Amino acid sequence: MASLADRMRGNGRIAAGLLLNLLVSICIVFLNKWIYVHHGFPNMSLTLVHFVVTWLGLYICQKLDIFAPKSLPPSKLLLLALSFCGFVVFTNLSLQNNTIGTYQLAKAMTTPVIIVIQTLCYKKTFSTKIQLTLIPITLGVILNSYYDVKFNFLGMVFAALGVLVTSLYQVWVGAKQHELQVNSMQLLYYQAPMSSAMLLVAVPFFEPVFGEGGIFGPWSVSALLMVLLSGVIAFMVNLSIYWIIGNTSPVTYNMFGHFKFCITLFGGYVLFKDPLSINQGLGMLCTLFGILAYTHLKLSEQEGSKSKLVQRP
Repeated sequence: MASLADRMRGNGRIAAGLLLNLLVSICIVFLNKWIYVHHGFPNMSLTLVHFVVTWLGLYICQKLDIFAPKSLPPSKLLLLALSFCGFVVFTNLSLQNNTIGTYQLAKAMTTPVIIVIQTLCYKKTFSTKIQLTLIPITLGVILNSYYDVKFNFLGMVFAALGVLVTSLYQVWVGAKQHELQVNSMQLLYYQAPMSSAMLLVAVPFFEPVFGEGGIFGPWSVSALLMVLLSGVIAFMVNLSIYWIIGNTSPVTYNMFGHFKFCITLFGGYVLFKDPLSINQGLGMLCTLFGILAYTHLKLSEQEGSKSKLVQRP
């Protein structure tokens, strides 16, 4: 009886963790878009706020023994911290300059680009079935972009740069975790302050610091509260992702990701009244089909390799 109660409590915690991640992951996209559209807060400055709040949050977490920090040489993290800046800044610029649908679909191109990087630079091989799933993903993104009524060339440039830098960052994170024998929170604990320092130096060259439109400009109380809330939610996204990966299976995490993908697309068109053509809808369905097929095949391959290891004498 006790074990059943424990299982129910465990399932309740997982459900609560998934619900929290769902809420904060969707909320951060809509909140950032709202800040750009209605307050015009500068992009890099908002990213800097996110990094500082994330670092402060992780500092509190390690003081509460949620994770144990590990001493890491800064020189080993320099390129990673720089790519972290690039991926968040370009992704936010994509969100600022594109509709939520185009922004969300462009992010789906991260998977094909990661496969290309790992194939060309790390000599990693992928099955033909996995490679074929990249066709509907890419085709769907092209269809959506081509028929987007609010097509923005600059937005697409930022989206492409965001996908490229995000893909490099994700590949390097995996490599660094393996090389330095650390988990994602330990890595982010050192990476966030380094990235904050880099942006602190870069912001004055690209955005005003004081006066109208600057981070220390005459912002309304509501704008400042929204920016601070955005930073806290960005930290909660990172924390909840870490918790979900540690407490659920890859299947749960990936399938939940697809659910968030669909809700974010739908919410973007409802909240921001973005026009949606039939061809764009077909493009979205095409990309979603490719993502689902990729996830199914990837997880099947992982399960197959695990069973082979178990059967091996």
